[in-house]
Amino acid sequence: MRNLAVTDEKAWSPAFWRLIGSQSVSGEHVDEYTALNYSAVYNAVSLISGTVSTLPLRLNRKEGTKTLIADDKTLHRVLHDQANQFMTAAQLRETMMAHVLLWGNGFAEIVRNSYGDVVALWPITPDRVTIGMENSELVYEIRVNSEKIKLKRDKVLHIAGLGFDGIQGYSVISMARKSIGLGMAMETFGSMYFGNGTHPGMIVEHPGQLSSAAHTNLKNSLTDAYSGLGNAHRLLLLEEGMKAQKISIPPNDSQFLESRQFQIPEIARWFNLPPHKLKDLTKSSFSNIESEQISFVTDSILPWLVRLEQTYNMQLLSEKEKTREKLYFKHVVEGLLRGDSASRAAFYAALFNIGVLSINEIREREDFDPIENGDKHFVQLNMTTLENAGKLPEKEGDNSEVNNETMV
Repeated sequence: MRNLAVTDEKAWSPAFWRLIGSQSVSGEHVDEYTALNYSAVYNAVSLISGTVSTLPLRLNRKEGTKTLIADDKTLHRVLHDQANQFMTAAQLRETMMAHVLLWGNGFAEIVRNSYGDVVALWPITPDRVTIGMENSELVYEIRVNSEKIKLKRDKVLHIAGLGFDGIQGYSVISMARKSIGLGMAMETFGSMYFGNGTHPGMIVEHPGQLSSAAHTNLKNSLTDAYSGLGNAHRLLLLEEGMKAQKISIPPNDSQFLESRQFQIPEIARWFNLPPHKLKDLTKSSFSNIESEQISFVTDSILPWLVRLEQTYNMQLLSEKEKTREKLYFKHVVEGLLRGDSASRAAFYAALFNIGVLSINEIREREDFDPIENGDKHFVQLNMTTLENAGKLPEKEGDNSEVNNETMV
């Protein structure tokens, strides 16, 4: 059998490439919607999507050695301020990032004006999109009620997660169905355990033989009187020599709490997060929490930022804009320091002391007005190069050699 190329339409079978959630081994129905009912999944999705969407995203223009913000472009406004008439840019980016995390793909319709400039982006839920190939071009078939609309690649912004074909990403929810289903099943078990109240792994034994009607009446009376959390500690009264025998396994014996705790780092692994970001502090301390926060930025967030920037550059910018105007997207990662004034101050001080930032550049990042003579760059006076170390400074106009032997 010959290998099918990506551009071969036969290689694109929606039934083969499309992964969706379904019944898990634990019995819980797990899909991209129901998985959000599990707190660890919701926390992971909201954390990553919220962090990425709140980072400033700029459309930059390279002019010689200078980097300027291309705020004259409507595309900058779409992804920095307002995506469409109903959504802010942060809302759109958060929504698409959540789609990528859950379905493995994020889609948005690209709206352009008569000049070809992007003026709006409208998100599309991935469960309504099927990717195909026609005439060696990608085509997106979108289900709208009972109709199907086809859009070409230049009309759709497609952000794909990890996937083996390089075009479509895999749904994390589908891959993690067993892990998520186990966590949801334990939540269901805990709810039922406390909701039933009598904890009925209990057998009530009657010494005689009951008729069908008597059996029903006895069962209903016991259930009505003792079932439910509010009746959990009521005195159980038995008649006619009946005996009660408890057969359920206590949660402590079945390691119920330990199993629930284990599921948090399990979900963290699926979403490539340090466990403390999902509120699991069992392995964290004051000595390592800072290094774990750095790991969150470099290992969890940075790969997504690079993927997003390259996707925006490839699908939203024309060749002219990329080559002649030298436009490109860039996230401002320093935005992660926005809520930490001490770290932000130390960051600015370090860059100011080596001449990277001026006073006005720092003030601009903090939304302060510029000051007079604030554009100068400073370096520390007590620093020198290695070849000049140990030498006395030469007097102006004096070219005589310095006698190193007289120096201490």
